[in-house]
Amino acid sequence: MATVNTGRVALGALVGGVVWSIWSTVVNVVILEPRYADAQGSKLMLAHPRYPLFMVYWIITIFLLAYVVAWLYSSVRATRGAGPGTALTIGLLVGFAAGFPMNLSTASWSPIGRYLPLWWMLDLWLGAIMASLVAGYIYKD
Repeated sequence: MATVNTGRVALGALVGGVVWSIWSTVVNVVILEPRYADAQGSKLMLAHPRYPLFMVYWIITIFLLAYVVAWLYSSVRATRGAGPGTALTIGLLVGFAAGFPMNLSTASWSPIGRYLPLWWMLDLWLGAIMASLVAGYIYKD
């Protein structure tokens, strides 16, 4: 049984988390900021989060998810093979699980429209893919 290089998993998670956090910031600040203002003005979204430290919690969550994809990549590469194909598969699967179900529900049932849930899903799905590709590139046995 192959041993996992936990130091490289942690490094992959750290760098993947940075990449994912940058992507998430682009999505939420650059792309969605005007939509947030409209939704808040229409009273479809709160003007302030219920949790004052939401942004801190969000970034921590992104880094934890980056750790999940780095750990999964290091764990399955022995059976699925090392390389970007395996990393991409991990990112696709984790991103789907993290981003699709809840945002499908939100798009279906929430009065905010479909644009915000679409980008929230893309934030998580593409972020997971990028983080897993970075973690896969960094990981060495």
